Amino acid sequence: MSSKSTTSVDQSPDLGYNRVLMKKGIHAKNYRPVVFKDLSNGKTFLTRSTAETDETIKLDGTEYPLVTTHISSASHPFFTGQEKLLDIEGRVDKFKARAKAAQEAREKSAQKSKKTKAEKPKDAPQKIG
Repeated sequence: MSSKSTTSVDQSPDLGYNRVLMKKGIHAKNYRPVVFKDLSNGKTFLTRSTAETDETIKLDGTEYPLVTTHISSASHPFFTGQEKLLDIEGRVDKFKARAKAAQEAREKSAQKSKKTKAEKPKDAPQKIG
């Protein structure tokens, strides 16, 4: 059996090593410069991407496609060293509201049970059977 390799090896004596060339015909055709904008802090990054977008932005006098992100390396706590993550979608606020409502419900229930115990006479005869 003979196996055909789909990649080719470029033996470059001037580089001192063999390098593998990319496969032909499998890569995206629309690989182009794109600006990514972090919505949490406004930072922009110019890189190459195939991301589809209808928005554009002018950067350094050139117009580029714009992709907006909620978090990037400029705002993620792992990269910035900050411990607090800003949640622009409101998940933290929703959690705090639910926790507050649950606490109020527990307090109301506790007050209600105290009130019913206080209203019940202690010397009243018990009904059996």
